Amino acid sequence: MTGPDQFPARVYKDTVLAPLFEGVKRHHWRYQMRINQASAVLLAECGLLERNEARDILHALDDIVRSLDLEHLTYTGEHEDFFFYVESELIRRLGVEVAGKLHTGRSRNDIDHTVFKLALKGRLAALFDTHLALIEGLLAVAERERATIVVAYTHGQPAQPTTYGHYLAAFVELSLRDVDRLLHAARNVDLSSMGAAAITTSGFGLDRQRMADLLGFADAQENSYGAIAAADYATGVYSALKLVFLHAGRFVQDLNTWTGFEIGHLHVPDAFVQVSSIMPQKRNPVPVEHLRLIASLGAARCEAVLTAVHNTPFTDMNDSEGEVQIAGYDAFDTAQRFMPLLRGLVDAATIDGAKVRRHIDEAGITLAELADSLVRTEAISFRQAHDVASKLARRMIDGGTTLSKIPFAEFEHIFNAAIERAPKLTETQFREFTTPEHFIAVRTMRGGPAPSALAASFARYRSELAAKRAALAGFAERQRIADDRLAADVARRIADR
Repeated sequence: MTGPDQFPARVYKDTVLAPLFEGVKRHHWRYQMRINQASAVLLAECGLLERNEARDILHALDDIVRSLDLEHLTYTGEHEDFFFYVESELIRRLGVEVAGKLHTGRSRNDIDHTVFKLALKGRLAALFDTHLALIEGLLAVAERERATIVVAYTHGQPAQPTTYGHYLAAFVELSLRDVDRLLHAARNVDLSSMGAAAITTSGFGLDRQRMADLLGFADAQENSYGAIAAADYATGVYSALKLVFLHAGRFVQDLNTWTGFEIGHLHVPDAFVQVSSIMPQKRNPVPVEHLRLIASLGAARCEAVLTAVHNTPFTDMNDSEGEVQIAGYDAFDTAQRFMPLLRGLVDAATIDGAKVRRHIDEAGITLAELADSLVRTEAISFRQAHDVASKLARRMIDGGTTLSKIPFAEFEHIFNAAIERAPKLTETQFREFTTPEHFIAVRTMRGGPAPSALAASFARYRSELAAKRAALAGFAERQRIADDRLAADVARRIADR
């Protein structure tokens, strides 16, 4: 039982310190121990630890790791946190004269932010793998469906025909930009905070770049105050990740609309369909709803980090540290659920071509190309051509017919009244110009759905994917090499007896 003036107060212990201790056990303790090892190596290299002192500290750290029983290690309040628990174990093994040297020139502040960055680096590496796999899967479907005709919507209404491959390519391109945003955020995560100490470095002249190298960082974060106070490595990551969820959620909402009975352009196979417990006719593609929900939850979990840091002072503060960092990890876990499910669903779903063609004909959405074709074949202005096509659309709607069934004579009459002469194009040309195939085939400009334009886009996306794969391989490989080198250095120094 603690007294009223004895730290920690019971309620503070139970509601704050114990949960934080459990969070370190679950997410961060290995990174703390890696920093301890790197600190001992650096201090030895700088002459602030004798060779035998570095050896004994590293051996004791290794012994602490091997003897840790995390399952039964509980927070008692004897030590303020996991850092002080480890320090007390070092002192118990080596005495304060030797063990107390390990903390030379550093603070829990720079240790903590470096721990959080190491934790984010691992999660980012795994996320990049999953994200690129999703994009590669979507691109494969886009290439497979490059000629599959679909309806493109604007303002919730049928607008123009395009191909499913062209539509998916738009999301692929957006997703590649999402990767770029995450890569930019990752560059800030890849800057070590070690050496910043509490917030202004120290007078020991430690080599911050060497410490960064030992831990696998690309560099040290330059300004020591910002290395502790800025926290933009976290806000940058979760801002970029929130956009991944936000953008993907919009795409999923399209899928949800396309699966509705009244539209029915997207067929979801039985493996992704649940039935009703009371309505025997129902086919519920609920994985689409789950994707939308998961995307919303992921965005909200990212926003939790941003909100926690919002309007906080530009200095060291708990609002950007353990509890909020751990809260953010749920967003990564959510992404690891979302992306494989989206990839699997898109790969399995198919377009109902018959319904698509019927709706294209009923909605008359090839009339925009008829207007363009009239400009090319009749040598009239676009506004004149648009007027003819608009009046034809009104005649089609008023007559309750479709574009393929409207008599050619109706078009001739409208054209003659508007242009004051008979049209040059034949009925055969008229019918061709109002097909979705013609609509798509003539849109050969860069980024369009025509086969040549789409093939060029696919090639660019493949090239971008390969470049990103290479960059990310270097990101992960540098960390692996640094971890291996540090482990080898530690083992060599421990063996130096």
